[in-house]
Amino acid sequence: MKAIVQTGERSVEVQQRERPTVGPNQVLIEVHSAGVCGSDAHAYTCEEGYEWIPIPRIMGHEYAGTVVEVGADVTEFSEGDHVLEEPVRSCGTCFQCKNEQSNVCQNFSIRGMHRDGAYTEYVAVDEPSVHRLPDTVPLEEAAIAEPTSVAARAVFAQSSVSPGDNVLVEGPGPIGVLSAVVADSAGANVLVSGLGKDSEYRLPMLEGMDIETVDIEADPLDDRTESFTDGVGFDVVFDTTGHRTGVEVAVEQVRKGGEVVVVGLPGGSSDLFMTPVVRGEITVGTSYGSKWKDFERAIRLMESGAIDVDPIVDYSYNVDDPTAAFESFLRSETCKPLFTFA
Repeated sequence: MKAIVQTGERSVEVQQRERPTVGPNQVLIEVHSAGVCGSDAHAYTCEEGYEWIPIPRIMGHEYAGTVVEVGADVTEFSEGDHVLEEPVRSCGTCFQCKNEQSNVCQNFSIRGMHRDGAYTEYVAVDEPSVHRLPDTVPLEEAAIAEPTSVAARAVFAQSSVSPGDNVLVEGPGPIGVLSAVVADSAGANVLVSGLGKDSEYRLPMLEGMDIETVDIEADPLDDRTESFTDGVGFDVVFDTTGHRTGVEVAVEQVRKGGEVVVVGLPGGSSDLFMTPVVRGEITVGTSYGSKWKDFERAIRLMESGAIDVDPIVDYSYNVDDPTAAFESFLRSETCKPLFTFA
């Protein structure tokens, strides 16, 4: 079977691999579509924090497909079901897992990093990690249910966003875009900030979805905060930049008594000055990954039409030229490239 394999820093190639066999508690999924995540791009460049990933490795963890074979002990799924996988496997036995915090399991493993991924034609998956998809959700859109679940957790579980709140999302990468879309679906007034490089593709894409944006290299963010919030400041700021300065900017733009949720993974230490944070009683929290409920929320949001992810997905990249998708992503020329294997 065809597979996209990372062979080194900024080096990926298409190889032929053996089709996996299923165990008694597994299903075999024929992959329809798989998305490129920011973490995939970080792994592609062997960025600090990702250098531990064994290479060569089949990449990818965001995908959806069709069950084509079931193990002897599988009871919940049948051939022909449309499904997706929760790519992070928790151990089920550590303190966090027993404390219903499986998204921060001490012994987790991620598909495409700790074990071979989903940029391939077939994947064998343990039954508990599989979610059934409604027929009304296209497989190519369901392929990004995983990052949508991350956004759903950030907005619904880790923040206090309410209808009418003024919300700033820093960074128009995939998680930032999806966090904005989910917050918008909850009735918030959303502004997304980006850089000049985002003004060619990502910011116009959001504006086409009726979400306001600002290029902070051309339009000072302080000025937009003033006009957008009538000088009060944002009720909630989501930092999805993945840069150490993101949280510093966030606490400058949030109102006193407001809330900052850090979703991106900063690559270095922050110089956050805490005195105004304390004096303003600003809540600074985090959101990491997602859990079963967050996946189900993401699926239901797609099914109901509360969010439309189709404008976010970019179908223009080919499995046979994976380098183009990664390099375009890193240049912010696209937001969510999708490899189609079906």
